[in-house]
Amino acid sequence: MGIDLTSGGRYVGHKTRTSAKTDNPYLQLLVRLYRFLARRTDSAFNQVVLRRLYQSRSNRPPMGLGRIVRYMKGKEDKICVLVGAVTDDVRLLKVPKLKICALRFTESARARILAAGGECLTFDQLALREPKGSNTVLLRGRRTARVANRFFGTPGATGSTTRPHVRSKGRKFERARGRRASRGFKV
Repeated sequence: MGIDLTSGGRYVGHKTRTSAKTDNPYLQLLVRLYRFLARRTDSAFNQVVLRRLYQSRSNRPPMGLGRIVRYMKGKEDKICVLVGAVTDDVRLLKVPKLKICALRFTESARARILAAGGECLTFDQLALREPKGSNTVLLRGRRTARVANRFFGTPGATGSTTRPHVRSKGRKFERARGRRASRGFKV
């Protein structure tokens, strides 16, 4: 049996959050603020930010300063918006003057942004400054950057780069048939 799309649609009654699960009072206040803005403005920006505020921590990945600088090249006059944390990048030698709005900044990232003459904004400050999200660049971090993602999939399958769950990386651990040409075959 298939899905009765005409009567019910693709919505299954779960999988999509309608509120934040967190106990963090600051995040709950932000949800209330952006729920109001999403309802009272015709801006899709506020709806996207609201939906991202609902998300779990693994779906709100952090982003390093280096990546932010790369994406903001030529858009330095706009505000970078990231629903997540901003982390420092030691490989980055020079930080340009940027206005960044995020849920959290690491200590060193905040220090480097402020030292370059930039600004670290919170979402309530952003709501006062740009209630419709104009002059902003909405970014998000890489969800697949988590170490756990390296193990998703079938290790040993043809063309798969999935890592096997191994106790150790020594000669005696998963180095026999299928892993060495001298032992039958190598995938």
